[in-house]
Amino acid sequence: MKKGYVLTLATLLTASLVLSACGSNNGGNNGGNNGGNASENNGSASTGDSSGSKVTLSFWTLFSGGDGDNMQKLIDDFNKSHPDIQVKNTKLEWGEYYTKLITAVGNGNGPDVGISHTSRLPDLINQGVVSELDEVAETASVDWGTYNQNLLNAAVVDGKHYAVPIDTHPFIMYYNKKLLKDAGLLGDDGKPVLEQSADGFVSFLDTLKQKLPANVTPFALSNSNDDPFRLWWSLYHQLGGNDVVSDDLSTAALDTEKGAKAAEYLQNIYTKGYIKKNDPDFYKNFQSGTAAIMMTGVWATGTWEATEGLDFGAMPIPKIFDQEATWGDSHTIILPVTKKEDPEKRKAAIIFADWVAENGQVWAKAGHIPSKPSVFEKQEFKDLPNRGDYASVADTVKFSKPSTKNWTIRDNALFKFLNEVWASKMTPADAMTKMQDAIQKVLSE
Repeated sequence: MKKGYVLTLATLLTASLVLSACGSNNGGNNGGNNGGNASENNGSASTGDSSGSKVTLSFWTLFSGGDGDNMQKLIDDFNKSHPDIQVKNTKLEWGEYYTKLITAVGNGNGPDVGISHTSRLPDLINQGVVSELDEVAETASVDWGTYNQNLLNAAVVDGKHYAVPIDTHPFIMYYNKKLLKDAGLLGDDGKPVLEQSADGFVSFLDTLKQKLPANVTPFALSNSNDDPFRLWWSLYHQLGGNDVVSDDLSTAALDTEKGAKAAEYLQNIYTKGYIKKNDPDFYKNFQSGTAAIMMTGVWATGTWEATEGLDFGAMPIPKIFDQEATWGDSHTIILPVTKKEDPEKRKAAIIFADWVAENGQVWAKAGHIPSKPSVFEKQEFKDLPNRGDYASVADTVKFSKPSTKNWTIRDNALFKFLNEVWASKMTPADAMTKMQDAIQKVLSE
């Protein structure tokens, strides 16, 4: 990938888009969920600085609400358990974070440690913002084998590690237990009675529509953009569809047949009335108890838990087609490029990053799935409701290839034509043809 400090307009525009997965729709990520102690950790790892001096790290984050509280908790506990390393947190507004990070690093005034979504890494690498981690990880004895390999591999570009994943926040399904029970679709175990198949899911929705009051929406989902795209992406990959760009990142590679099949399936769910037409706020629909199921990212878990009277459950989206697969992204910790490289700071920074991942039971309070499977065995994680019911999804998230064109492709090709399908203004087959051409146009620019 090209590296440099050229700041493109496209890069700036994507800064506000990349955070849609954990920004505007997260309801604050349940700011009340900031309790707990990060008592289980890796001990007090030392930077190995023979002088005994303290290493101070500047850390830029983009978290607010419950995420912000939980990250600050992790920082405070790390500082207490690592007297020779002190991390200072600077919270930036999420809508401005990436632009400020790119600009600051370009000016030589960036932080020692930062946050990046996995989906944002290709742009940051291309802009020369993030540094490779393999050498410093070896120095600090970081064991990459302790991470979920699906999440870790998404942060590897050209065979090199560029980020330490601390979570994944994938697309999952929520369900209202009372409404499912009223429809006879809640088992004794408190989970949906649902056949994991294409016909089974439609039958499940049809039963909800027939047995619940007319004012209850069987399936709360928006009618355009993010969440129906995420569901289409999930179904497309459940069918075995490949990424929409080729391995060399230069050619459109959409499997139009599988893409059309996934789009047609979802289009039928809209046309049969299982999803409310022009729903002004599908989050509020589920939160108010007038929707039986909902699909969105795990960032909603904390919001539902803070909603009085909402008895809900969470699970992976159903395996409608051949294999389990879903959309998702990850928060990662990065080491930005600095004007003068300081080996001790870099070592301290990756020790901190690895420690945060190891203490994912705190980070999971806002709904995220920790990046280290060992966290699932900690009692503090086990004591959290719902998280264990969808933790396995970390293995089935389908990430995009590391193209700097992904966000433009999403907006100018995928969103654009899929929205026409959901509105029944275009056939799935025609949409795939146009998407393929639009993807190639973006890649050729």
